[in-house]
Amino acid sequence: MSSVARLDVGNTDWAPGYERRERWRRRPVLTAVQRHAGLSCTALGVQDMPPRGVGPRVVDHHVALVLLAGSGWFSWGGRERICVGAPTLLWLLPGVPHCYGPGKPGWTVAYAGFTGPAVAACARSGLVPAPDEAVVPLAAGAPAHRTIRKLATVCNETEPTYDATSAAGLHELLAVLRRSRATPKAQPPTVAEELAHAAHLPVSVTEHARRLALPLAELREEVQYTAGCSPKDFVLGTRLNTAKDLLATTDLKVASIARRIGYADPGHFTRLFTRRVGLPPGAFRTRHALARTH
Repeated sequence: MSSVARLDVGNTDWAPGYERRERWRRRPVLTAVQRHAGLSCTALGVQDMPPRGVGPRVVDHHVALVLLAGSGWFSWGGRERICVGAPTLLWLLPGVPHCYGPGKPGWTVAYAGFTGPAVAACARSGLVPAPDEAVVPLAAGAPAHRTIRKLATVCNETEPTYDATSAAGLHELLAVLRRSRATPKAQPPTVAEELAHAAHLPVSVTEHARRLALPLAELREEVQYTAGCSPKDFVLGTRLNTAKDLLATTDLKVASIARRIGYADPGHFTRLFTRRVGLPPGAFRTRHALARTH
């Protein structure tokens, strides 16, 4: 991916026998407006870490740190160290000191940092764990790993519709993390989750509201509350995220991708994609294909 920088491991002292694999990280450069959008991505990455302690340190945004392989220890808010092992979600809370350390021979993590006024609403909806749930055992780490990699493909802060694609992509990640819990709580899906699930249907926002048995005004209010954008922008962001992911990871024809995300006319989809993303679908695919070969 052209927007992803290779992780510079420098002279890191890796434990003997610990395989150092190619990993990546990205820190989007956000404008002041983007940082205060509903949900904005501040960091993405997949990283191998040697058995060495990190912290204590404090971050100014939320970070979902998914332990994919290995084990070690974690502490936050002055608590005693606890042992953790993959697959586990470690939640780094803004303003709360934390520290951690991989055991031998190291661990592999995927992470996503994010901020925005809709984070508080996501917490009230159960998409963000409570402060006393900073360690969340997962049934599997692969779904979160896949979604974080997808985020790196679909979220580009230079695009005209970054706010909507970022909000839709991050909301998807939070929903995946909640569904991946080893002992999931019995919580109903948010309205935005249900809208995302049906976003590829070729229907209007008014029809989405009818299908969800909600007044249109209530649908607008709920999506704005938990995602920070309008239902129309959320649906469009979800569709474009799916299209970008399929362009980057499959050989499906543009017409087939258009139909999959709810557009019967591939010409209309191409024009919409070009206007919203900043380049045609074919050029987007070429850019990501070239990035994968380097």
